[in-house]
Amino acid sequence: MTINIKKSLVALAGALAMAAGAQAADLNSVIKGDQRSKEYAARDQYRNPAETLKFMGIEPDMTVVEITPGGGWYTEILGPYLSEKGKLYAAHFPEDSESAYYQRSLKNFKEKLAGNKEAYKNVIITEFSPQTGREVAPAGSADAVVTFRNVHNWMYRDYQDKAFDSFFAALKPGGILGVVEHRAKPGTSMEDMIKSGYVTQEYVIEVAKKAGFELEEASEVNANSKDTAKHPKGVWTLPPSLRLGDEDKDKYLAIGESDRMTLRFRKPKS
Repeated sequence: MTINIKKSLVALAGALAMAAGAQAADLNSVIKGDQRSKEYAARDQYRNPAETLKFMGIEPDMTVVEITPGGGWYTEILGPYLSEKGKLYAAHFPEDSESAYYQRSLKNFKEKLAGNKEAYKNVIITEFSPQTGREVAPAGSADAVVTFRNVHNWMYRDYQDKAFDSFFAALKPGGILGVVEHRAKPGTSMEDMIKSGYVTQEYVIEVAKKAGFELEEASEVNANSKDTAKHPKGVWTLPPSLRLGDEDKDKYLAIGESDRMTLRFRKPKS
């Protein structure tokens, strides 16, 4: 009897290990998939999507909300990864926005999804509009909310608090909030953060905690020690923006994309 129990436990452990390995392989295969544009895939060396999503705890059977997906850099990964067992709410720019840029971005995003209906079959477009109070997803429905390089934009418009409140509302108790943001040096003023696009890690944590989140862990997976966070055109001096054009282009290409914080917060279970 004891031998049989031991054999059963060994078999179970092996099955679990195989399942975990298969899940990891699925994410890696999605990242290498044909649905990804070559331009986007070239940035993997800076954005580390596999390591980032694993750190955030994103699994293929989750309901995930991606905030302002823009051109769909992460949607190209999250959409297919969640396509069979999960769901992705893409909280994009408002449909009724008066901004020509917002309208163009939303139109292009919809065309991307329509161009590969199988990969994006479980993607639902919602709106991210903190100033109007619209839901990014039905209240209490999401296992995770993720946002990449967006916090500085909300600070410019002074609705960062409302943004984090909307994430808290969308999440189930115990849900995850994953944040990647350009990182300013400690002590950087609010004015300089807004102007440069770099935000202190302490400030992001402060805003998240104010909304009710608990910081679970910080990762250096997207750190870049070459980045001083002090550039003529702020973070947009670096690739992919290269706001100075050919001026010192090789210098900024050698630095690469910005130094970034990667944070995982948790909505309390009660």
